[in-house]
Amino acid sequence: MEAKERMERIVSILDSKKAEDIRAIRIGDLTILADYFVIAAGSSSTQVKMLADEVDYQMGLQGVQPYKVEGYHSENWIVLDYSDVVVHVFQKDTRSFYDLERLWADGEQVDISHLLKQN
Repeated sequence: MEAKERMERIVSILDSKKAEDIRAIRIGDLTILADYFVIAAGSSSTQVKMLADEVDYQMGLQGVQPYKVEGYHSENWIVLDYSDVVVHVFQKDTRSFYDLERLWADGEQVDISHLLKQN
């Protein structure tokens, strides 16, 4: 599975579980960290954990395991690192505080509207 396909699959998983304000940023030309960041919000710590669990589970069914997972104890910001795609699932307030979209504003905002069913 290519990075773009992996990113699109993750966006669809998050959307299917009602993640809020899902964004994808192509950062591959700016850093060696990853090709894409996928950023989403949950309305509670329970939803944040559920969203991260669902991404981990669904990607695992496709034989894709995260290289590293961080933040499960805080449940305010969980990061799943799939090497070429890094998934950030935040509580709304935590997302606003860190504002990754602003920090990575030089990255390319990817149009994912065709992947979102809950528009």
